[in-house]
Amino acid sequence: MTEFTDIPVLDLAPLISGGDTATLARDFAIAYGETGFGYVINHGIDPALREAVFAASKRFHALPLAAKEAIALNRNHRGYIAINTSTDVNSDLAEVTKPNQSASFMMMREDAVADPDIYLSGPNQWPDLEGFRAACEAYAAAMTGLGRSLMGLALEALGIDDRSVLAAFAEPTIWLRLLHYPPQSPQAPEDLYGSAPHKDFGCLTLLAQDDVGGLRVQTPAGRWVDAPPREDALVVNVGDMLHRMSNGRLLSTPHRVINTTGRERYSVPFFFDPHVSTEIAPLPGTGTPHFEPLNFGDFLRRELEAGYDAHASDPAGR
Repeated sequence: MTEFTDIPVLDLAPLISGGDTATLARDFAIAYGETGFGYVINHGIDPALREAVFAASKRFHALPLAAKEAIALNRNHRGYIAINTSTDVNSDLAEVTKPNQSASFMMMREDAVADPDIYLSGPNQWPDLEGFRAACEAYAAAMTGLGRSLMGLALEALGIDDRSVLAAFAEPTIWLRLLHYPPQSPQAPEDLYGSAPHKDFGCLTLLAQDDVGGLRVQTPAGRWVDAPPREDALVVNVGDMLHRMSNGRLLSTPHRVINTTGRERYSVPFFFDPHVSTEIAPLPGTGTPHFEPLNFGDFLRRELEAGYDAHASDPAGR
């Protein structure tokens, strides 16, 4: 990993237009092989969709607490995540003992019913807010399309011609999270975070930020580099699963959020991952494997049970 001072910018115009992506693929390989984070511009997401989902988020978080708690996060990981109920206990980047200082609404794929054989399947929990579901679903659909395009670009960047792995993303695991970070006091303890230092555990994260800021990315030397908001861009980063699939060539980089601006901060991360049944292993063509295969669903279960109160096993061991 290379020491860096800025977050690189990638212009996705050739990818979105169906043009020649050879140069873009080389830029992708450099950005995510050295930094693990990048801004993407000309990404093709309608600004109106972004505006609508941020408006929906602000309306949701302004609801009375009782209305939000009525759809509290369930064991299928859908619904309202209250402040002080998620902790990055698995972080090896900091000693995290305090819950994250954020609240959020979580949407995943909409399944009519939960399938007991598919981890995390099920219907979403929706608040009684006119237009809220439509705004979330429209944004998630657009981001799913972009996620598939970026996965194809990642394979090109790795020099992999075999695209069979993309079948794992035909019915992807998606997570749309509407985050709200209340202002933290400048006198807050150093180990109190909006989002504690962590690496994302999936494949790709596509983040829309408001204009408040607070996201920082860690360099190999341990410095924290600002990733300030850009109205024309999404912040895209690689997670642990794509790091493993690339055999370590694409980096999953630590990052954190601390909101000491005195303002309310809103962000909308979209996580794009393969189906939960997928076996994650270094892809053919990436060299001698440095990682053992793992089942994505089994991995998710361990992560969620460790980090969220709603997933903690009950006394019966369920």
